Amino acid sequence: MSVDKATVAKIASLARIKMSDEELERMAPELSNILDWVEQLGEVDTSEVEPMTAVIPNTLRLRDDVVDADPKTGGGRRDDVLANAPAAEHGFFGVPKVIE
Repeated sequence: MSVDKATVAKIASLARIKMSDEELERMAPELSNILDWVEQLGEVDTSEVEPMTAVIPNTLRLRDDVVDADPKTGGGRRDDVLANAPAAEHGFFGVPKVIE
């Protein structure tokens, strides 16, 4: 694919990049070479290559999910939390009606 000076100027305008005429002339063949290289990559046969998400195999390190592991942040503290609420209803925070 061939990129001319007008195309580079339009791309620079869309990207809000100010370029001189000399820079536009110099950039046109560079962009053409990049697009030619991308076209070459498209010609590579990848039908036997399995898709992957990373170059190396990754596994997530997860902690054990223990309920009530910490007495301060674990469950069973609803009454202590709701004691500070201005309005508690049925074990939940009561809030004023927003939609009428």
